[in-house]
Amino acid sequence: MRKPIYLLLLAGCAPEFTEPMTLGGQTVQPEVLERGREAYMLNCYACHGEKGDGKGPAAPGLRPPPRDFTQGKFKFAAVAGGSLPRDEDLTRAVKKGLHGTAMLAWDVPDGDLAAIVQYLKTFSAVWKEEKPGEVITASPDPWGEAKKAEAQKRGELLYHVTARCAVCHPNYVTKQSLADMTRAATNAEIGEFRPDLYGSVLKESDYGVKILPPDFLGQTLRSVESAEDLYRVIAAGVGGTAMPTWKGALPEADLWAMVHYVKSIVDIKDTPVAQALRDKLRNQPEYVPPPPPPDPAAPPAPGKR
Repeated sequence: MRKPIYLLLLAGCAPEFTEPMTLGGQTVQPEVLERGREAYMLNCYACHGEKGDGKGPAAPGLRPPPRDFTQGKFKFAAVAGGSLPRDEDLTRAVKKGLHGTAMLAWDVPDGDLAAIVQYLKTFSAVWKEEKPGEVITASPDPWGEAKKAEAQKRGELLYHVTARCAVCHPNYVTKQSLADMTRAATNAEIGEFRPDLYGSVLKESDYGVKILPPDFLGQTLRSVESAEDLYRVIAAGVGGTAMPTWKGALPEADLWAMVHYVKSIVDIKDTPVAQALRDKLRNQPEYVPPPPPPDPAAPPAPGKR
């Protein structure tokens, strides 16, 4: 019977860790790192690679590519985008997986998983220099069910005009509605609409690949299963991408209004309501911009005073 590849790679090797290491501001004992190394090679090696660089034997066929732990960058965590994640964030990613990717939910024993979390920190020197970011927790929802419709209306304005989420993500309103909202909120007219108004815009990232922001009407969100998860992603941002940290940039009521609006789109995915919305946007009347206001400095037309 052939031995698993991880056993062949570890067979006859002296312990890699013989002294404690300080990683992310905490001291990790060598036996924990050794346990993590063995559990990592069993569970994670195929995709993330022996060196943690995302170049495992299965990686070439995976899109998006596996995370490269040597960068010390992570997308989904309850900390400001760009900060190091907490152990709880890494544990959640392994236990729940990332929807729409090859990163499935893994049923790894808690002791092994805790050791893996510590071991993967050894792949990047940043863990020796920095601590995880300050945790971002969801505040109480000030809208609740009673004001959900009002929250969604506020969130629609934030998404399309104020916070300009639709610069990267798709729009979900007609051109006329978008122009009306913009005029009411800013007293300005839209000069022109972006060419693919109802599609996502491909954006650069820190991961060596361009990233297409999700279409909430058609895609399963990577790390979202609840309104609180959605709050975390909006508030914290997505590390290494164009998705900024909104915590502190918007009032809490606005953050939750965004949650309510985006969730209202997510909740109709794969339903006739979603198809009806797409049909409405596809078949909307041609947008006719309003005429420019008269120039008060212009001379009156002949015959008029």
